[in-house]
Amino acid sequence: MPSSTPLALFVGMPGLELSADEIAFFREANPFGLFLFRRNLDNSEQVRHLCAQFREAVGRPDAPVFIDQEGGRVQRLNNGNWPSFRSLGEFGALARKDLELGKRAMRLSSQAMATLMAELTIDSGTTPVLDLARKGTHDVIGQRSFGDDPDLVITMAREVVAAMLEAGELPVIKHIPGYGRVTVDPHFDLPVVDAAPEDLRDTDFRPFVALRDAPWAMVAHLVFTRIDPERAASVSPVVCDLIRRNIGYDGVIITDCLTMDALKGSWAERVTAALDAGYDIALHSQGDLAASQAAAGAARPLSEQSLARIARAQAKRGATRSDVAALHAEVEQIFKENGIA
Repeated sequence: MPSSTPLALFVGMPGLELSADEIAFFREANPFGLFLFRRNLDNSEQVRHLCAQFREAVGRPDAPVFIDQEGGRVQRLNNGNWPSFRSLGEFGALARKDLELGKRAMRLSSQAMATLMAELTIDSGTTPVLDLARKGTHDVIGQRSFGDDPDLVITMAREVVAAMLEAGELPVIKHIPGYGRVTVDPHFDLPVVDAAPEDLRDTDFRPFVALRDAPWAMVAHLVFTRIDPERAASVSPVVCDLIRRNIGYDGVIITDCLTMDALKGSWAERVTAALDAGYDIALHSQGDLAASQAAAGAARPLSEQSLARIARAQAKRGATRSDVAALHAEVEQIFKENGIA
C-alpha cells in the first residue's frame, strides 16, 4: 500500500497505459501527481483510462494529472482528436487592437480548453504564461506570452485563471518569478539574467505580484545574478524566499521539469536541491521508470504547509462546464472578423 502522505513529486511515464512495473512503482512510491506528454495521448477514452490507472495505483481518486496545454505550439492535445487552440500571443495581439474583445475571446477559449481537460479528467494545463516577451527574448517563450506590457499580461492572465477555476481546472502561473529576459533555451542551457532587482520588480515580477492569489505556480530554471549568482531559481532558497516574501506568493509552487539541461547533477540531486530550496513539489517528467525511481528515492512526503496550500487550491475549483465546440467556433469567428488568420 502507498504511504499515507504522497511524495512531493510529479513524474511522467512513457506510453499510453501503465505497465505492471509502473503500476507497482506508483503503488509503492506514491508520487503526488502524474505529468502527461504527447507520448501518453491517443484518444479521449484512452486518456481517461490512463488517468484512472494512475489514481487507482496511488490509491487517491483525486490524485492530480497535469499536462502542458497553453495553446499555440505548447499544447499536447494536438493529434487531431481535439480542437487546436490559439497561442496566448495571438490573444495578446487581439487585445492590443480591442482590449474588451481580446478579454472576451481569451475567456471563451479558456472555458473551452478547461472543459475539454475536465472531460478528460486532467486537472491542469499548466497555464497561463505570465512571462514578458520583449525584443531579444528567446523563442522558447515567444508566442507563449501575451506580450511585453505587464498591464496587458495581468489583464489577460486573469481571464485564463478565472475561466480555469470556474471549470474546476487548476491554473498554474508560470514561470515565476519571470522568464522574459532569457536569451537561451533552458532545455539545453542555463539562462543568466543580470538585471537589477529593482528593474525586475517593476517589470518581470509585476504580473506574478498581481496574480499572487492564483492557486499554483511553476518556478523557472534561470540564474538571477544579482539575487543568487550561484544557483538557478528552481533550486535557490534565496529565490524561493523572494517569491514568498517579496512577490507575496503563498500558493503551491512546482518546479519546471528538473531533467532540463539548464540544471546539473543526478536526478536525485536535482530533486533534493529543489525541495531543500523550499518549493512544494519537484517535477521529474522524463518518463523512464528507472529515472522516476531515482527521483522518488530522493523525494520526501509533502509537508504540512504544502498540504495546506494544496487544500486551499482545491477549494477554489468550481464545476461549470461549457460547450467546447461552440465556444471554440465563436473564438475563431472573432479572429476571422478581426482579420487575424
